[in-house]
Amino acid sequence: MTGLTFPDIDPVAIAIGPIAIRWYALAYIAGLLIGWRYVVGLTRRHALGLDERSIDDLLVWVAFGVILGGRFGYVLFYRPDYYAQHLLEIPMVWKGGMSFHGGLLGVAVSLALFARTKGVNPLTVGDLVAAAAPIGLFFGRIANFINGELWGRPTDVPWGMIFPMAGPEPRHPSQIYEALLEGLLLFVVLWFIARRRETWARPGLLAGYFLMGYAITRSIAELFRMPDAFLGFLAAGLTMGQLLSLPMFLIGVYLVLRARGRADAATGPGRE
Repeated sequence: MTGLTFPDIDPVAIAIGPIAIRWYALAYIAGLLIGWRYVVGLTRRHALGLDERSIDDLLVWVAFGVILGGRFGYVLFYRPDYYAQHLLEIPMVWKGGMSFHGGLLGVAVSLALFARTKGVNPLTVGDLVAAAAPIGLFFGRIANFINGELWGRPTDVPWGMIFPMAGPEPRHPSQIYEALLEGLLLFVVLWFIARRRETWARPGLLAGYFLMGYAITRSIAELFRMPDAFLGFLAAGLTMGQLLSLPMFLIGVYLVLRARGRADAATGPGRE
């Protein structure tokens, strides 16, 4: 069985003496900065009550939420037994191990605190971050591919790839699938929704669609992605990513129904 050879890409993008900057770090930076500029554009276009300085502050809150939530989510959801025995390794993010679902919880907490300090609707802030989140997801999955990690299941498709640390079998480049589904496709869908003025009159609507969209695209991608070796397949052959996406989808449905219900009640019979 033959497959495509994994491109020889150095995971270190820039090295200056003992200082090494990895593609993974650059992916996080690119996602945050491009997402920040996109959010600035949305607030200007739709007059959402946040100035550019507030969006600058929001970037810092989101960054902390992503990093702290992502790391602690990985520790709690994926390897609690290991880290219970290796407590000093919990802050060692450079050794790998970040969870999107944990990062999402971290961002939710940071957004609630940010909204409270600014006196704005936390759901509106959530909508802004949700609109930009696929940008970071896209760059993050590309970084996973460059690192040759989180590879897919064995396959005989023509584009199957032999990853250096995954044995001789060709595998799905599932990182690329996720970049296209969770990143590009989800961004385009949310972009169309975010263009509509009435979307911003329904706080929580965009965040709900993001949660639903991510849960669906992640669950599809998990059909091609190899589950973590220390977890394997769980109940009913599902992966941890799919199980964690289920409550995420249900929360998204709730937010969408809530946003639409409140908008309908506001217009009501005889009102415009």
